[in-house]
Amino acid sequence: MISLPTRSFENLPTPFYYYDEGLLRATLDALNEQVARHPNFIVHYATKANANLRILQIIKEAGLGVDCVSGGEIETALRAGFKADNIVFAGVGKSDWEIKLALESNIFCFNVESLQELEVIEQLCNEMNQQANVCLRVNPNVNAHTHKNITTGLAENKFGIPVDSVWEAIEKIQAMKHVRFIGLHFHIGSQIVNLNDFRELCTSVNSLLELLKQHNIEPEHINVGGGLGIDYDNPTSHPIPDFKAYFDMYAQHLQLNERQKVHFELGRSLVGQCGYLVSRVLYVKQGQSKRFLILDAGMNDLLRPALYHAKHQIVNLSNPSATSEVYDVVGPVCESSDVFSRDVLLPQSHRGDLMAICSAGAYGEAMASQYNCRQLPKSYLSDDFNI
Repeated sequence: MISLPTRSFENLPTPFYYYDEGLLRATLDALNEQVARHPNFIVHYATKANANLRILQIIKEAGLGVDCVSGGEIETALRAGFKADNIVFAGVGKSDWEIKLALESNIFCFNVESLQELEVIEQLCNEMNQQANVCLRVNPNVNAHTHKNITTGLAENKFGIPVDSVWEAIEKIQAMKHVRFIGLHFHIGSQIVNLNDFRELCTSVNSLLELLKQHNIEPEHINVGGGLGIDYDNPTSHPIPDFKAYFDMYAQHLQLNERQKVHFELGRSLVGQCGYLVSRVLYVKQGQSKRFLILDAGMNDLLRPALYHAKHQIVNLSNPSATSEVYDVVGPVCESSDVFSRDVLLPQSHRGDLMAICSAGAYGEAMASQYNCRQLPKSYLSDDFNI
């Protein structure tokens, strides 16, 4: 059963995000317990999953670094207290102002995604009399078994440098005065639950490292990205991912020397299960053959179902034990895609009932918009209710 402080929610305007701080901290503790078993492993939190400032501060307190994909995320990470030398900056389209911000802040490194980006970083470093550490993001052409919109490691994806262009990129860096090559970066996708996909990535990484070793190049830093998924179907049964199996996969299959460090960029697996979108039933509408549960939360508050056809468990907080009925759970936005779930069995629901959409801590609040001129949802942590 989902246990939320429903009575505390009664007088709050909906929709809003609620975060279970205890679960977030337990997840971070479980992560750090496994990372401690591998002294050469370093974890950066993927800010894009959830950039809520209070969430970021808790993650910073747990000792993680941070992975950013925009200048705004760098500014937010610094505001949350992350040190610049713990920031890695990825992204296929870094603008000049973002690169300058990263250089001025003295971040740890850029994850570079194209040869032209290398040239721009060198040019801006020259103008600013700065130096930049770079890892080359390599496209390993590994098919992660996940939704096509969050698969990032295939040959036709926009991300990364093709494997056969890596040596050309390294030679280009060697001719530059302001850019230093320190490693390789990989990321094959998100919401990956088949660990064999990560094993396939290890095989690709090992092959590339062997080729570079023949040129007497052994990169100090190997960044394997993130992508570890969560259990959207059974969030209460599996609130914390199996970090041991995840890290053991890399420990067993990456062939590295003792000096090389492995970096991870985990996001969803750290914050996904601790977040809920709490909404209220506006109307129960009977169609010709369907019964619609119309919420005051919409696709602007939680975009994943409309964007990915993602499934989230939905619970009725007001009447959890009522007789079940089948509903299409929809929002108020003027789009036919504003649907959270179709033909879902829920307790009989009525106007005014509080509903919780589970596993919404990742790519929920972070992707919210003001479409239809709707207000952005507020957020609360469990600590706000003294629980």
